[in-house]
This record gives sequence, C-alpha cells and structure tokens, in this order.
Amino acid sequence: MDFLSDIWNKAKKLNKTIVLPETEDQRILKAADLILRSKIANVALIGTREKIEEDCKKIGSDISKALIIDPATSQNLDRYTEIYVRNMKNRKHEVSFNDAKDMIKKDFLYFGALMVEAGDADGMVAGASHSTGHTIKAAIYSSGLKPGISTLSSFFVMVLQDRQFGSNGVLFFADCAVVPDPDAKQLCDIALSTAASFKQLMNKEPKVAMLSFSTKGSGKSPSAEKAALAAKMLSEKDPELMIDGELQLDAAIVPAIGKKKAPESKVAGRANTLIFPNLDAGNIGYKLTERLAGASAIGPIFQGCAKPINDLSRGCSVEDIANVTAITAIQAI
Repeated sequence: MDFLSDIWNKAKKLNKTIVLPETEDQRILKAADLILRSKIANVALIGTREKIEEDCKKIGSDISKALIIDPATSQNLDRYTEIYVRNMKNRKHEVSFNDAKDMIKKDFLYFGALMVEAGDADGMVAGASHSTGHTIKAAIYSSGLKPGISTLSSFFVMVLQDRQFGSNGVLFFADCAVVPDPDAKQLCDIALSTAASFKQLMNKEPKVAMLSFSTKGSGKSPSAEKAALAAKMLSEKDPELMIDGELQLDAAIVPAIGKKKAPESKVAGRANTLIFPNLDAGNIGYKLTERLAGASAIGPIFQGCAKPINDLSRGCSVEDIANVTAITAIQAI
C-alpha cells in the first residue's frame, strides 16, 4: 500500500519517541517489537520493568531497545504532577497536588500524555484497552488544544482500490469518531484541522468538500445551511485553502457530476478531503467505504491536540498500532 509505505519511510527518518502506555495488552508489546525492528520510532513503555519483561518473554517480543518507565519510581513524577495541576487550574478546575500525583501514578495514559507535554517524548498512542473518551481526557487535560482550534476531532485515511478518486485513491474523512453533532464553528475547526493533516501527511494541497445532501442550495435544511456557513467561515479564515460547500458526495468526487452541479467550483469533482455534517454521516460513510468498496481505513487519528496523542480502536491489530505510531511520529514534526 503506497500510502503506508510512504508514511513508514517518512517516520524512519525522524527518530521520534512515541509512548505506548498500555503495556498490560499483549498487542502493544508485540507492536513495540515491530516498531523497534522496523525503526519507525523509538518506544517508551509505561509500567514495571519486571512485569513487562516477563510478559514479553511469554510472547517472544524483543523490547530490549525500548525505554521502560515505572511511574511509581519515576524522578519526573512530581514535575508531571505540577504540570497537570497547573493545566487543570487554567481550566478552572482545582485539584490537589497529592490527589493528582496519586492519579497520574496509577493511570498510565495520563502519565504518558504528560511525558509528551513535558517534552520527554514526542507523541503517544493509546486506546487498545481504554475507551476513546479516556484517551481524549488524557490528551486534553495534559496538553490542551492547538492555538486557534477549539475542537478536538479525528480523521480516517481511506485508501481505495480505485485510484481515480481523491489523491491517487487516498481520501481523508472527518469527523468519524469524536464530535457527534458539530455546529458551524466546530465544523470549520474540523475542516481546518483535516486540511492541515492532509497537507502534512500527503505533502499535497488539500481540496476540501463540506458534504451535504444538497449542492449549492439545491435542498434546504439546517444541516445544509450549516455546511455552507462552515465553508464560508473557513474561506474567510484561510483564503488560500481550496474549499467548497455545501456539496453532495458525487458532486465532490466525480468530475463530470461536479462540473454539472457546481461548474464554478475549484473543488467539485476533485475533492480529496471530505468533511461530514455529523458523526452519524461520517461513521456510516467510512464503514460503507471500507466494507462495500474494499477500502483500507486507517484511524481514527486525533487532530487539534496541542501535542500528538492518538487513539486506537479496541479491536486494533498489531499492524494498526504500528501504522498509527508512524503517523504520530510525523505529526510530531
């Protein structure tokens, strides 16, 4: 798969350190072995050395080159606790130092996220054995959001067998996993973040379509108006970005239909970044594309975080973990 080969090759050149905190999960330990052997990143594992090495011995994983950190004995625990307490105070939520320290020592996702926030690691990948909500909270409470972004969202990279669509068969879908019913401002944030993600990972110009059942006013509804307003807001925020909406899916990705339905558009028929009006549409859309079109779905990948912290499906494979690690390493540039 060309996209993943490119991502792995880019990651290998960066020498980034990615935290994998869920060492109680054998898939994480197997993925750490794969990541280290493939040299796509350095790995930091969170837990007790004796337990991790014992588990690795049972499954035949070589993590001898990984950094292993036990939060209970870490010399950085107090420093991370101070960062967390300060960040929570900035969010108007007071938490005592001792309560925070006890929580961070026990919750490896928070410890890992604070490692990233403190600059002791470049990114974190978690979610194999924790909910998306847990991973999001660890990211937000430890690092917060990027300047100018008020919405944490996610995207999927969809790699199609039919290469006539998107960018040589690659499309970015958002948001398919995080924000249930975004308003126009949130939709604008999602589109802005996804465009930046596309440019960073693909090294190409994003062509962003705000999707709807309507094209350019052909149908009327609050949802269609929301997509059109978000497109307008984003054009004002970034006049150089190629964006249009609202557009129906076929008008967005099929040149002949795009030319017919939106002849003045620079995006219609050529979109490579698809922004869905809500989570229902996004989640259904990516799964339809995956199951009926035989596309590979890579993600969900978080975007909008101040630091690269990503989620995994709890049904993820070892290869999925390695792929998300490679993407996280690139996000850390």
